[in-house]
Amino acid sequence: MRVILADDHTLVRAGIRRIIESQPGCVVVGEAADGHEAIETLRRVQADVLVLDLKMEGRDGIEVLRVAKADRPEVRVIVLTMHAGREYVARAMEEGANGYLLKDSAVQDLAAAIDAVMAGRTYFSPAIQQQMAEILNGREPATPDLRALTDREREVLVLLVRGLSTKEIAAALDIGARTVETHRANLMRKLGVRSVALLTQVAIREGILDLPTP
Repeated sequence: MRVILADDHTLVRAGIRRIIESQPGCVVVGEAADGHEAIETLRRVQADVLVLDLKMEGRDGIEVLRVAKADRPEVRVIVLTMHAGREYVARAMEEGANGYLLKDSAVQDLAAAIDAVMAGRTYFSPAIQQQMAEILNGREPATPDLRALTDREREVLVLLVRGLSTKEIAAALDIGARTVETHRANLMRKLGVRSVALLTQVAIREGILDLPTP
């Protein structure tokens, strides 16, 4: 797994790099000290995961996240920050972050987060999960048109929000992993959300989870 690190503190990057490269099969292929460099590195270097701080010089982490999801939607983005405020978590979720960790839990959580996002799941630090619940409960309910979903998209949605990875969904439905990711992108577009967490909220509210498992 190829990882890019974007953080404006040299010592922090060094520590994160040690954590990542201590995991079998993980290698850091690029580092960035500010937002502009992060975007340039992402466009220049082939990577699977971007580990991203939110507060950097130049373009901040939210803007980098937005550009990353637009330019390289296949790259998983894990926010790694010291900021646990609701406004930070909410903006990261809205821009499609695949994970959100606090720096003081990086040693315990970062490897698990990388494994999770590479399997097509999301990963949030325990301290962030309460914030997510409050954000989701406080949102104005959307009114997505579920009639726009195909039968296969509904099947993928059911398995996705039940926590299955991309590979597990592909095996269950006898389709390719890339096809699963295409269906997931179509689901987010049709339902007007940009993260699996918000997809889950819609599925629960609309009773999708009551459908039988494919």
